[in-house]
Amino acid sequence: MRGRLIGVGVGPGDPELLTVKGIRALLRADTVFVPVGDLGETGRAEAVVRAYVDPGKVERLQFALAGDAAERQASWERAGATVAAVAASGRAAAFATIGDPSVYSTFGYLVATVRGLVGELAVEMVPGVTAMQDLAARSGTTLVEGRERLALLPLVQGTAPLVDALDKFDTVVCYKGGRHLPQIVDLLEASGRLEHALYGARLGLPGETILAAAKLGGEPGPYLSTVIALPPRPDRGSAP
Repeated sequence: MRGRLIGVGVGPGDPELLTVKGIRALLRADTVFVPVGDLGETGRAEAVVRAYVDPGKVERLQFALAGDAAERQASWERAGATVAAVAASGRAAAFATIGDPSVYSTFGYLVATVRGLVGELAVEMVPGVTAMQDLAARSGTTLVEGRERLALLPLVQGTAPLVDALDKFDTVVCYKGGRHLPQIVDLLEASGRLEHALYGARLGLPGETILAAAKLGGEPGPYLSTVIALPPRPDRGSAP
């Protein structure tokens, strides 16, 4: 009996951005797993899921967001074993992930762990709206046009990749770099890109912040911060 694991992208946090296909996948799943850093708190993905799904079939999976590598690995093993118990029984498990399951998501790691435990496993993915798309839409901004090139960078470990990307790409998007926000702003200014850069955090949620990056102070931001550095453009587009 083969189980099924469905990765559902639930968007940046606004329940209205969950797709119809995503809602249907969550409703047909036997169990909907949601990632949290603390079992006593409702995470962002869970808040979206609970807008559509009976809370009785929602189960939290705790992942270590800090600590050493061994601690993080142990949290993966625990989460994988929990999901594998559902899949091994032939039932359908959904995993709700912020944004899209194919873009810097924990879903790929979860699939690998579960497959290692149960072997054969049917896997589906339902795409979701990403933070860069949501920030662009909420600010009335075009991410790329014409022949412009886009770079998407995770900056959890620091800003080293940003210097090269700002030099070689037209639009540069920074994810997960909230604690490095002052350094990001400094690099944008040094490269002459600060004037056309945007910042967003808690998109679609209470406390939403969207502003020009040039107006940021010198403080770090939330972990799930997004910065978009845009190229200067003429009024009717940069290229055919």
